[in-house]
Amino acid sequence: MADLLIELFSEEIPARMQARAAEDLRRLFTEGIVEAGLTYAHAGAYVTPRRLTLTVEGLAERSPDTVEDRRGPKLGAPDKAVEGFARGAGVAVADLELRDDKKGQVYFATIRCAGRTAPEIVAEVLERTIRDFPWPKSMRWGRGALRWVRPLHRILCVLSREDGHEVVPLVVDGIAAGDLTEGHRFMSPGPIRVSGHDDYAARLRRAHVMLDPAERAEHIRNDAANQAFAQGLELVEDAALLAEVAGLVEWPVVLMGRIDDAFLSLPPEVLQTSMREHQKFFSVRDPGDGRIVGFVTVANRETADGGATILAGNRRVLSARLADAAFFWENDLAVARAGMTKWTDSLSQVTFHARLGTEADRVARIAALARELAPSVGADPDLAEEAARICKADLVSEMVYEFPELQGVMGRYYAEAAGRPAEVAEAVAEHYAPLGPSDAVPSAPVSVTVSLAEKIDKLAGFWAIGETPTGSKDPYALRRAALGVIRLVLDNGLRLPLDRIFAENSGPLLAFFHDRLKVHLRDEGIRHDVIDACLAMTNADDLTLLVKRARAVQGFLDSDAGGDLVQLYRRANNILTQAEEADGVEYSFGADVKHAETDEERALFAALATERPRIEAALGAEDFGAAMAALARLRDPIDAFFEAVQINTDAQITRRNRLNLLADIRNLCVRAADLSRIEG
Repeated sequence: MADLLIELFSEEIPARMQARAAEDLRRLFTEGIVEAGLTYAHAGAYVTPRRLTLTVEGLAERSPDTVEDRRGPKLGAPDKAVEGFARGAGVAVADLELRDDKKGQVYFATIRCAGRTAPEIVAEVLERTIRDFPWPKSMRWGRGALRWVRPLHRILCVLSREDGHEVVPLVVDGIAAGDLTEGHRFMSPGPIRVSGHDDYAARLRRAHVMLDPAERAEHIRNDAANQAFAQGLELVEDAALLAEVAGLVEWPVVLMGRIDDAFLSLPPEVLQTSMREHQKFFSVRDPGDGRIVGFVTVANRETADGGATILAGNRRVLSARLADAAFFWENDLAVARAGMTKWTDSLSQVTFHARLGTEADRVARIAALARELAPSVGADPDLAEEAARICKADLVSEMVYEFPELQGVMGRYYAEAAGRPAEVAEAVAEHYAPLGPSDAVPSAPVSVTVSLAEKIDKLAGFWAIGETPTGSKDPYALRRAALGVIRLVLDNGLRLPLDRIFAENSGPLLAFFHDRLKVHLRDEGIRHDVIDACLAMTNADDLTLLVKRARAVQGFLDSDAGGDLVQLYRRANNILTQAEEADGVEYSFGADVKHAETDEERALFAALATERPRIEAALGAEDFGAAMAALARLRDPIDAFFEAVQINTDAQITRRNRLNLLADIRNLCVRAADLSRIEG
């Protein structure tokens, strides 16, 4: 066994491409060597801004010898066909064998392939991996034909064993593989010779390169948090920024600075967004009042002055950026204090969709829908409409034009500056929420109303013009909008008649919602067939009722009694269906206990008489758990009835009575859900 080390050394790889590139290198190479017959124990991929690294442990020294029997043409086939088959198999015609087959004798070729050495296979697979590497963007550099994300400078490819190491012979576009790498561009320039992964990682660390991106990220996070804590402050966590910054440096040096006092009055979201988007700075806040007062930058080198020069330069650039933000803020506040009419009027010049009108048209629809929905949500209709009228106003503000991700967030500040009620300002901030499965769901009635209206208008509008999701394509994020409606309804326990709200598009839209609901409830362990069993009931457009019913049914099925009762229901339904088809009648006239002939029959009549009122009362109160518990108590008497009673007896009155009794069982079992739709 041997260990393999590969490094592809280049100019800086964009941070957003690094994680995917490391995984692609591991996947493409390991799939290639396995296909070629080499086995291995473990493979790990690493990435820095200037290198993609792959380690493969426990690599077999060679692929095994193989023998393949290939079937050819029948005996009597034209000579050219036989010769062509032999040529394709790489054997002489004289070496072909005739073997008996179902349809006569057939030529077979025995193809023996000797195994190949690991260096030979590694060289072949690595070259193919490099040439076919799936960069999102790549180009040719210099005169070569190779396309790479940035100029590729070195290929390190070393097989190491206990008795030493060897360089795998490989040349790609004039770049010969070797055992040389390079350290940090500024702190340890020049080539470094390595013999294997352990040697490689240790030498790189001495040359100021942290190979593992997770280690770099953790170093940045810990050092930044500690520096902030030392000054009585706290780091604002930002996982996406942390991953990006870890991909910008090979030797992270964390530096912390203070924001100029002139900018501390800016909203914290503005400070954080400006620093993150423009400078890749982390925000540091005062835990007492939550204000953003400092920043953390990550340099790619240590300096003699401890980073003072770097920090001073970054602070000057940051001040210029924040001065722009302060200018936008003051201009926007002036518009907001004047009533925001400049913005709301400007929305008529902003197209939402060519076939759905302007943003002003959309706001008018949302406002009307918010007023209509408000009573069902428990919101003040006037406040809901007022919030809807200004919910999109910040789209034409200077701040949101510069930082689109602040839409809604800035709307709250502007609504407050305009003197709008607190509920209105909150609704403007929250009307986009929830944006994803982990995003918080609004709970304030006005916020919930406007958020629902915004999403329902979006769904209804695009459905009306036929712009619906197809396969994996969803350019208008309609699946996210539907999931947002589902979460708003369920988290707030709302009872909305979606079929009436969606009017003529209620059928296809409800089907779309139900599909999203199945996905949403999957993590709860609620099966698709359970949802289908509940969808068959009335009021399937009431999502809260539907989920309440589905949770109870799933809990019922998870119990032994529930699973057994479903099987007994199926047995009753099958017997009854066959009898109705054979007799040409429907057995639904009710059974009479006076015709019961056995104790088991009488016990079942008694159980039905006892549990039916409880089931009906529970269903009336929408207590589906109690209804299913009452149904479960019928399991034993139904089971005993089937064990002791012959349904299709020759006595016709008795037979009809027993079939009508099965009908009673069937009808009662499907009061909570259509159990015929339960699978398995």
